[in-house]
Amino acid sequence: MTENLTRLLEIMAQLRDPDTGCPWDIAQSFATISPYTIEEAYEVADAIEQNDIPALKDELGDLLFQVVFHARMAEENGSFDFNDVAAAVSDKMVRRHPHIFGDEAERTPDEQRISWEAQKAVERQSKAAANGRASGILDDVPRALPALTRAEKLGKRAARVGFEWPNIDGPLDKLDEEIVELRHEINTDADPERIADEIGDVLFSVVNLARHLGVDPEAALRHGNAKFERRFRHVESGLAADGRDMSDASLDEMETWWRDAKKKETDS
Repeated sequence: MTENLTRLLEIMAQLRDPDTGCPWDIAQSFATISPYTIEEAYEVADAIEQNDIPALKDELGDLLFQVVFHARMAEENGSFDFNDVAAAVSDKMVRRHPHIFGDEAERTPDEQRISWEAQKAVERQSKAAANGRASGILDDVPRALPALTRAEKLGKRAARVGFEWPNIDGPLDKLDEEIVELRHEINTDADPERIADEIGDVLFSVVNLARHLGVDPEAALRHGNAKFERRFRHVESGLAADGRDMSDASLDEMETWWRDAKKKETDS
């Protein structure tokens, strides 16, 4: 394992060599590589969702390469290196698992989750103090997260201090309220920005509802996307089998094939 990791680090160093390296790799920065890092993380998630274990191995390798890439750039500017990254995360895992690496009693999964969040809160406070500012409840929820994921994390963070509905009626009523407000803005020909603002409120309310039900909104939307794609392809292939092109079909014809796709999924 050490041999393969050392080889990967050496490959990265060679790619970034200012004299003999790859021009594309040399030209990159943290900012330009960041989108690829996010993309690779999603490809890992997709491989898991598809239960494609060989693909998961490949995608994890691609994600590891992203870590190596960022660490190499940091090493070049004297900030830190890959070894520092590995050491920091190792220290963090030991610190956050005192029941494993320390002398605390065994914990249930829920107890560990609570302890983990408490430790993170302490770390946030220490970080804020080091930067000369007060620690906030919503600190360090990354702004670069997908909007649905960030909305869920914001809601969870607020809920930890009691900013939460006591039961499911709250988020359901809030969603109804936001839809009414969106309809009002649409019906009064409001400014597009106001309509966009209300759509944002509706989406945030949907995320809060999902969180309250224990549903991952990002995963739910991925599932919804896959379902739409599957049914749309059924409409497309059904019309093609009849010698029809979608551009020439009526909405009623497409809806008939859509209902057929839904029925097949329900019956299977």
